[in-house]
Amino acid sequence: MPNIKEKLLEGLFETNAIRVCPADNPFWYTSGKIGPYYVNTHFLYGDEKKANELLSIIDNAKNKKRECSYIIFEKVIKNYNEQVIYKTAIDALAESINEHVDINEIDYISGGERRDWFFSLVTAHLLKKPHITIFKDMDAYIFSEGTSKKAGTIEGARVLHIADLITGASSYERAWIPAVKKISGNITYSFVIVDRLQGGAETLKNLGVVSHSLANIDTDVFKLAYEKKFISLDQYNLVCDYIKDPDKFMRNFFRDNPDFIIKALSGDEKTAQRARLCIEKGYCLLNNHSQ
Repeated sequence: MPNIKEKLLEGLFETNAIRVCPADNPFWYTSGKIGPYYVNTHFLYGDEKKANELLSIIDNAKNKKRECSYIIFEKVIKNYNEQVIYKTAIDALAESINEHVDINEIDYISGGERRDWFFSLVTAHLLKKPHITIFKDMDAYIFSEGTSKKAGTIEGARVLHIADLITGASSYERAWIPAVKKISGNITYSFVIVDRLQGGAETLKNLGVVSHSLANIDTDVFKLAYEKKFISLDQYNLVCDYIKDPDKFMRNFFRDNPDFIIKALSGDEKTAQRARLCIEKGYCLLNNHSQ
């Protein structure tokens, strides 16, 4: 699948689904740490604006659980037929599933609220499988051929879960796997667009789920981005340093750029709050920079 995968990787950078910071200005994360990239896989829908529009539609639709799947499906199938980058992502996903799984051994495809639905509903349609739409409160509805019903028992059926992104697999552990078990099904496979390589696949393995991804957040992805001129050499080197040792990257950056934290503390409220958290957690020792 080299050609379609390469197109998908290009799409991740073209849509800013993977965004790398300028070499001298890393991003603040909600944890109070800093790092050189953001991953917003749902931007593959076309761009940030289109993705946010679909999120708004989902937020309105999810309160009408029976109608929710159809409302979203109508939007995503239309976009699949019109938006090249999104179609590439979905086709790559369907191709990867066919490559790694005997599709006859899968009874359902599932996706969890909200961003999984960007990818799971269309893929289920293409693979001719009913879709289990899982909500955060663990309610599940089965959507098939345009109609939706609250899930009863699915009697030991085998389920393949599609997600936009996997980090530590906490959503699977907390919600998606228990929700499918609640209706007497088993998630046996997980397919994601992006694996951040932060332990999620190992967690799933321990839960009896085989995990596959289309792209991993590793140096190879950023090497391709550099070769295709999506990022500069300085940005590529920055990302490689971070991937090697995120905490060491952070310590070295604060040491070499002592004004960075000071500027952040007097920045907008969101940035200042993350900078304060950084100091509270001991990631950056402010007194080293204020002398």
